[in-house]
Amino acid sequence: MSSFEIDTLLTTDTLTLRNVRCNGMCRHRSAEECVSSTHLVFPYRGVYTRHVGTDQAIADANHVLFFNAGEGYQVAHPVAGGDASLSLSLSDSLLEELAPKTLLHGGADIGFRRQYQRIDPRAQALVALLRHNLENDGIESLEAEALLLTLVCRSLGPRTSREPASTYARRRLADRVKVLLASDLSRRWTLADIAGEIGGSPVYLTQVFSQVEGIPLYRYHLRLRLARALDLIAGYEDLSALAAELGFSSHSHFATAFRQAYGQSPAEFRKSAQP
Repeated sequence: MSSFEIDTLLTTDTLTLRNVRCNGMCRHRSAEECVSSTHLVFPYRGVYTRHVGTDQAIADANHVLFFNAGEGYQVAHPVAGGDASLSLSLSDSLLEELAPKTLLHGGADIGFRRQYQRIDPRAQALVALLRHNLENDGIESLEAEALLLTLVCRSLGPRTSREPASTYARRRLADRVKVLLASDLSRRWTLADIAGEIGGSPVYLTQVFSQVEGIPLYRYHLRLRLARALDLIAGYEDLSALAAELGFSSHSHFATAFRQAYGQSPAEFRKSAQP
C-alpha cells in the first residue's frame, strides 16, 4: 500500500494545489527526497518532523513549510496517525512577486532561506475553507485562485514573518513541546504535566516556548485544537460533540474561542464549508 494519497484540487496556468495525506508509518527518518519545484505546504492534520541537513522543523497546523526545488530533506513521524497537508506550487514569477525579499535566498532558483514560519488563525481558516469547498465542488476556480493568493500573502507577510530569536537548544526544546501537545490534542494539559514529560521547570518551559514561537504555549495549543475543528467541522451535525472531542469544557467555551480566532461561529463556518 502506498504511503501517500495525493489528490489535485486545483490546477491553473499559475498554480497547482494538492491534498497530500501520509499514513505516517515511517517513525524514523525517511530516505532523502526532494521536489522539482518550490512548494508551500500547509499541514492541517497530524504532525511530522522535517530534516534538512542538520536543521529540523516541526510540521503542524500552526505553520507553513517551505519545500525548495532540488533541496534534499527527510521526514519522520514522532506521533502515530499520519498527517495531511495542502501543498501549493506557484510559478516562479508569481512566487517572486508575492514573497518578501527577506524570505528568499539569493540563488539562481527561487527558494526560501528557512524551513517554515508560523501562520495566524485567519490563514488556518482559509486553508480549511479552500479544502472543504474544492473537495465538494463548492467554489469556482477564479475565486479559489484569488483566495490562494490571499493565503500566500497572509502567510508570508509581516504578521507572521519573524526570525527565530533563540538558540539551537531552545528551539529543540520547543520542538519537543510541540510534538507532545500534538500527541493528544484533546488532553487538558497543565504546565506540570508538560514539565513532567519534557523535563525542566514550568516557568522555564513557558519562557522558552514564548521566545521561540512568539506566542504563549497555551495559545499555541488552543490554535492546534481549533485547527483540528476546522478539519472536522463539515462532518459534524452536533457541534457540542465536536467540542467535547477536542477537550473543550463546554460548547460555549468552544464557540467563544472559535469566534475569537476566526471571526465567526462554528455553525457559520460549517455552513460556508459545505456545498
